[in-house]
Amino acid sequence: MGRKLPPFAPAATRKRKGSALAPLAACKHSAPARQIGGWASLPTDIVGLITCRLLAGDGDVVDYICFRAVCFSWRACTPAPRDPNLRDPRLRPRGWVALCDGDAVRPDDACEIVFFHTRTARRLRVPLPELRRHRIIGFTDGLVILMHKTTTAVRVLHPFTRDVVDFQPLATLYHQVVRHKGSLLDMNAAVCSSAASSADSIAVVVWFPYTDVVLAADPGSDWEVLHRGFYVWCALPFQGRLYATLCCSSEIVQLYPPRRNGPQENSLVSGGRMLLAVRQPAPYANGAEWNAIDWSRQLVCRLYVVDLNGGQRRKLIQVKNIGDTALFLSRDRCLSVSARDLPSLSSNSIYLSLPSDPIVVHSLGTGLSERLADSCQIHDRTERIRPSVHPFTIVDHLITYCNPRVWSKGLMFHEYHYIPQSFEELIKKIRAQERELRIPRAVHSC
Repeated sequence: MGRKLPPFAPAATRKRKGSALAPLAACKHSAPARQIGGWASLPTDIVGLITCRLLAGDGDVVDYICFRAVCFSWRACTPAPRDPNLRDPRLRPRGWVALCDGDAVRPDDACEIVFFHTRTARRLRVPLPELRRHRIIGFTDGLVILMHKTTTAVRVLHPFTRDVVDFQPLATLYHQVVRHKGSLLDMNAAVCSSAASSADSIAVVVWFPYTDVVLAADPGSDWEVLHRGFYVWCALPFQGRLYATLCCSSEIVQLYPPRRNGPQENSLVSGGRMLLAVRQPAPYANGAEWNAIDWSRQLVCRLYVVDLNGGQRRKLIQVKNIGDTALFLSRDRCLSVSARDLPSLSSNSIYLSLPSDPIVVHSLGTGLSERLADSCQIHDRTERIRPSVHPFTIVDHLITYCNPRVWSKGLMFHEYHYIPQSFEELIKKIRAQERELRIPRAVHSC
């Protein structure tokens, strides 16, 4: 089955144990660095070259933070990794995903998140008191998007530097255009590059599973209706913008910023390319019945590169090989990782879920599919049939991260993508947590 993560001990309370990333301390410049031998005496230009390498390309802001923490002289000659506007892509926690402990404790209740770096397999349990009284509604480039449980104010948090950007409450527009608490409970959000002229900050876009509106706001500005009549099926933040596919439509739309005539520039650019995955049933035989083939051939996935320069109608270019890449797909979130960095994954493959199968891997090379969660099912959709199977694999964690409605409840997706009515205590607990979200009355200005 490949390499697995070490098991997480179930938490009896909201306190968990594990390696933690200490809060950043403010830089002190009260005294000049002492000239001593060893690594601390590196010339400042060499230190600057190292820091540039740490933040460039596939660099990691956590490595930069650790580098500055080595000694006073290195810290004194390098800028603090603080970005009050959260706009600098070099300082974002790229490559970090949030893991689930699988103990039914919400991360916002525990006030901590376990982060996993998909390139280095590094794991950090980060205490975040800022999560208190908030719900986690989204992740973008490692940034955590929060909504206050009693005011509906939105906040974007950098989990490693503790920088935050605050946004206005959603309550007013909720009463005007949403009016469905279930939509607010399962809402999604993404961080984009602000489209405002001369903007030096970010924007947040939110959309809802049962409501056909998309909202957006800049820091300090009121929320506005960005789109009406848009039932978003799957969204993808890419190069500072937000793209999506819609229910009952084959069109790829740009949600933010809204497309306008004339050239548009990317104000926040990152590497990579946008891929579109299309899942199809196996071909029919004789135009009527299924081919007499085994289950592994009854799933067909086709992959396309989306040409974003193709004008209003996007051009699709089919891709038959993605090398050592493994894709994790769901309605709510998608993820691309390297199987070279995580050898327990299958390269040139797509991991996804089906209504009756929580984890399926489809090989683009062979065209075959495989069920991965058969032996880990804890219930038969009615009653519990076995205890939770530990330890959880990398695949279990990444597919759960891509399904935030389950992840946010502290549950593993392959175990709880469907919760039977017989799980009365768990259902009661989830409903009690949902009642913590209180929507204040709309305030109407005179």
